[in-house]
Amino acid sequence: MSTGPDVVTFGCRLNTYESEVMKAHASAAGLEGTIVFNTCAVTNTAVRQARQAIRKARRENPDARIIVTGCAAQVNPGEFAAMPEVNLVLGNEEKMKAESWMSPPAPHADERVRVNDIMSVKETAGHLVQGFEGHARAFVQVQNGCDHRCTFCIIPYGRGNSRSVPAGEVVAQVRALVESGYREIVLTGVDITSYGGDLPGTPSLGNLARRILKLVPDLERLRLSSIDSIEADGELMRLIAEEERLMPHLHLSLQSGDDMILKRMKRRHQRADSIRFCEEARRLRPDIVFGADFITGFPTETGEMFENTLRLVDECGLTWLHVFPFSPRPGTPAARMPQVERRLVKERAERLRLKGAECVRTHLDAGLGATRSVLMEGGMIGRTHQFTPVRMSDASLRPGTILDVRLASHDGASFEGLRAA
Repeated sequence: MSTGPDVVTFGCRLNTYESEVMKAHASAAGLEGTIVFNTCAVTNTAVRQARQAIRKARRENPDARIIVTGCAAQVNPGEFAAMPEVNLVLGNEEKMKAESWMSPPAPHADERVRVNDIMSVKETAGHLVQGFEGHARAFVQVQNGCDHRCTFCIIPYGRGNSRSVPAGEVVAQVRALVESGYREIVLTGVDITSYGGDLPGTPSLGNLARRILKLVPDLERLRLSSIDSIEADGELMRLIAEEERLMPHLHLSLQSGDDMILKRMKRRHQRADSIRFCEEARRLRPDIVFGADFITGFPTETGEMFENTLRLVDECGLTWLHVFPFSPRPGTPAARMPQVERRLVKERAERLRLKGAECVRTHLDAGLGATRSVLMEGGMIGRTHQFTPVRMSDASLRPGTILDVRLASHDGASFEGLRAA
């Protein structure tokens, strides 16, 4: 392993951003020979994968200092502190503070846990990140935490209540990253459509996005991470219609297409709201493409309820589906509800994934022969403005390059692109 700190990231884009902050703090503190695991708690599988990775890291690096942080560590610090491989568990608040990294325990020391009550945290500060190693686009945190209590979700207990980064700090971060050469910025958080509710004047996400695009005119592409469509404000909808630099790709937190399941999840929308939002956004921006998160096999879900979710995919015109078989998280109300047989949970997830694959093929068929602007990532893969993957054969294309590409063919998952003349 390298002598500098090694940060292993699980989970969401917000974790990716926070890992860069931690890497800078750990480097400044001179933490050579340290491995940091930034964990995710969204599913039992994510927690299990983190534990497996920690054990493997200790086997391969017996003298390393291992620090575990992130949502899984915040929610259940004792589980990781009990692992003999772990030197220190840091909470989600502590991991973002430089002082937490200035006095870590020595390798094999007895200290185990530094985790605060996350519900006591009232503010989220912006952190100036110079760049994102291995990424062609940069992530900027605009918000953290969540005020909602969906019955399946453990994340509020890992992230705390919703709190926003002041707009001036966000704009400064975006400007610095653009000046460093980044051409696409992704606004990220836990519940970004709740942005501004805790700030003076309660500015909305749409207002923030418009300020960014106005005050950083050299920014070429602005993208939003997952949004809750029921919270989308009027300013955001106007921006979708008016601003080409806002990418026509929205990832929606839908979770189900059945009204009774949505009620039992304590979601704040119904299926009609999702259909209405997608129709309106497509009217404003005809080339917009939607992704969505879905949970299959939520407690009490019947076959008919699941069919409502399958139909919603077509009724909303969705393309990119993220499908999660329901996994009961201890401490959530859904874990105490009547469970669906695991075989059915997995079968429904597979059916929905197959439906998603059909949607992707339809999207790719419709784009064949078109010329699109593509942002190159690593490994000769790029992304169109609709977030569609494009494979290129030119190994000389550097990550971060934007070029016009003809979409010549596809394999059902991504385009094969040719540089436009």
